[in-house]
Amino acid sequence: MAHTHEFRFSGNDDFDFEIRTTIGQAFSGAADIGEVLAAVQGVGDNDYDGWFRAWLGLGDRIAAQADASARAGHSVSAASAYLRAASYYATAVNAVASLASEDELLPTFRKHRAAWDAWVDAVDLDIASVAIPYQDTMLPGYLFRSPGVAAEAASRPLLVVVNGSDGALTSLWSSAVSGALRRGYDALVFDGPGQQSMLFERGVPFRPDWEAVLTPVLDFALAQPRVDADRVALYGISQAGYWVPRALAFEHRFAAAVADPGVVDVSTSWTDHLPGNMRKLLDEGDDAKFDRDMELGMKFSHELANTWRFRARPYGTTGYAETLRAVLQYSVEQVAGRITTPLLITDPEHEQFWPGQSERLAALTPSVSTLVRFTEAEGADFHVQPLARALTEQRMFDWLDERLGR
Repeated sequence: MAHTHEFRFSGNDDFDFEIRTTIGQAFSGAADIGEVLAAVQGVGDNDYDGWFRAWLGLGDRIAAQADASARAGHSVSAASAYLRAASYYATAVNAVASLASEDELLPTFRKHRAAWDAWVDAVDLDIASVAIPYQDTMLPGYLFRSPGVAAEAASRPLLVVVNGSDGALTSLWSSAVSGALRRGYDALVFDGPGQQSMLFERGVPFRPDWEAVLTPVLDFALAQPRVDADRVALYGISQAGYWVPRALAFEHRFAAAVADPGVVDVSTSWTDHLPGNMRKLLDEGDDAKFDRDMELGMKFSHELANTWRFRARPYGTTGYAETLRAVLQYSVEQVAGRITTPLLITDPEHEQFWPGQSERLAALTPSVSTLVRFTEAEGADFHVQPLARALTEQRMFDWLDERLGR
């Protein structure tokens, strides 16, 4: 879906949205608007290599500034620069999606995570690296303690924060964690199956039954000191607008939850773009012809083929039809009625990935859900309100405070 605004940062819809998303993180200190706009200035709408190099170069430059500040003992400046560098590297990781090769993926991701960990070490916050038991392995995560409260103090509310399909830890800091800490919440973030380190370094794919992830995460959270078991809330951004409702249909111990935005059927962002004849082949189970026709179509757009490969990777599939059949499993249509947890659903104008699905999720959960609209007039449109994170934070935490009796 094309953008409707006259003012744009790029003529490429994907580039424009990434710029909006990144500069929107300036509110939480994870970007500086001028350095972002200067870095991407002059990148052509179809210059995918230049796009990647712009973000990688910016990350390298700001990381070097962070290192210099750290060596000179300027810890506040170092922390600020490490966080921004981590954010820019994260955008570079996403930019790999349109490159002909994924050779840059792991090195860039490791630069992102190294900058993030350097920020964790440098910033004046109580942050612990944690390992969350999950099946026969561990999910890597970080537990943030709200400042100004002694570790042995009375129990605190906890916000469990869930990422989407390709988000980075820096995006979770900006979308929820920083606001949680300022309001006296502790916060827990983690990489789940198919996300970031679990995918890039361990090859663990997505799974549709996200309750199998969030139940052990909640078990881990409840075992931590000073967590109030009656005040554990859940926040999910982007594709986690599916993960969260899906888990809530089976896991009822969360006190309240936010889906930003609501996602009923993940597959529509894939299938809505398919021509009718291709959808017919898929419905009829003619996978061989479907794959053959898709392969032919991809030859006309190398960028589309590269993006498909990148987006399909977390599903652990190979063929085109196999991938879409996997994605079709990611729906809460049949189970949403089981949700008993109070649920806030954001509904941004001009939602470009899952239009109309926030309203659909609210309609499926009428007794527990609150739908909150975000508009272009407020500067709060597009998927996850990239340029209105302050407004989003205000609305969601005011709602959470009321649900948790704060």
